[in-house]
Amino acid sequence: MSERAGDPEAARALAVAGEIRVLIGQLRQRLREQSHLGDFSLTQLQVLVWLESEGPATVTSIARAQGMRPQSMGETLAVLKTAGLVSGMPDPNDGRQTILSLTADCRKKIKAARAAKDDWLFRAIRSKLTQAEQKQLATGVELLKRLIDS
Repeated sequence: MSERAGDPEAARALAVAGEIRVLIGQLRQRLREQSHLGDFSLTQLQVLVWLESEGPATVTSIARAQGMRPQSMGETLAVLKTAGLVSGMPDPNDGRQTILSLTADCRKKIKAARAAKDDWLFRAIRSKLTQAEQKQLATGVELLKRLIDS
């Protein structure tokens, strides 16, 4: 904190950091409102996203990745199975284990949800921002990418 004391540029950067954090949270909420995958908990949605990016996995490996106990993850996955979003097949290497993966229906729903988010954001950008502001936004996106890579 000492490097910020009395430094107006540091104070401005700190204020911008706080605004970015709040705005990203608000943007996430608005995007969540646009894509209705159903009434699932945040944990359940995180599991779906994880399975989509990482591929089929056992309950134990999903639980480990999510920082949960396998028993708790089993309950989470049971809800997703009942909803038809996740299916399981016996592990060919260990018959005691089940390999879980997203169903084709789940993949379609995820794709539709992303399209709804993109459509809302596209329409908001086009209707709320001038051409010059859209260019500024594109520059801002590039700056945010640089922050993420730091």
